[in-house]
Amino acid sequence: MAEISAKLVQELRQKTGAGMMDCKKALKETDGDIEKAGDWLRQKGIASAGKKSDRIAAEGLVDTYIQPGGQVGVLIEVNCQTDFVARNDAFKALVKSLAKQAATADSVESLLAQPYVEDANVTVDEAIKQVIATLGENIQVRRFVNFDLGDTPGVVDSYIHTGGRVGVLVQLNTQTKEASSNEEFQSLAKNAAMQVAACPNVEYVSIDQIPAELAKKEKEIEMGKDDLANKPENIKEKIVQGRIDKRLKEMTLLDQPYIRDQSISVEDLVKQVKSKIGEELQVNRFVRYVLGEGIEKHEISFAEEVAAQMGVK
Repeated sequence: MAEISAKLVQELRQKTGAGMMDCKKALKETDGDIEKAGDWLRQKGIASAGKKSDRIAAEGLVDTYIQPGGQVGVLIEVNCQTDFVARNDAFKALVKSLAKQAATADSVESLLAQPYVEDANVTVDEAIKQVIATLGENIQVRRFVNFDLGDTPGVVDSYIHTGGRVGVLVQLNTQTKEASSNEEFQSLAKNAAMQVAACPNVEYVSIDQIPAELAKKEKEIEMGKDDLANKPENIKEKIVQGRIDKRLKEMTLLDQPYIRDQSISVEDLVKQVKSKIGEELQVNRFVRYVLGEGIEKHEISFAEEVAAQMGVK
């Protein structure tokens, strides 16, 4: 049996929210395989599939840029070391310009190598270093995504929540350019982005986008749960299928209750707008960023933070 280290136990605790002894037992049962241990805990009802307690917030901002006309959109995350700098106007201005700049980049590396949109005499990387020198903190472009409709009818829109800590970029498509400029359609795009921001467990637009392997894994986990051990096979299958259907719907945007009217689903809202504009439309894709998700952040005291800002060692 593989040695179960304290570090491995702690990592599983962060990922699942389960207790230390449960995590240790799960790792022993699965020979130290952290992924299988997570599944074992879920089968025992000890951990939730939607647990996000391993996501420790780092500082900075999530921001967006939407090109006039809504054909191109960007969602970007730029990190700094403290909330003090994240609130600084110079940092905010940098993030705004980087979001605009990222509309023509295909990776962080290519973005950093471009001539800076605000000053073509320097690269983006050099411009960031100038701001670092001014603010006295490390600043990094962590990630971004851009949607470009090209000649396809539709719109790209975004939503930023909680002062730049959560951001969403969405793409909706129609059949004609005329429908793309329809007020109802454009309102739907904004509302869809807000909906995604409000639903942290949503990962797909619809159930048909969920990979078959994921659904298969969910079934294996459910079939292994203790509360079904003594059920007849036919009854067990029905119970498991019901649980899987519920779980998959929790992961899809169209199956969510609409945040502005809980009596209808997002899919119902899409159908209403479709009827009003008189042609087919679809929510094509979306991306949701949460500031600092997955980043281990070194916690410092308020006194240490102030000292750092003043250059005191």
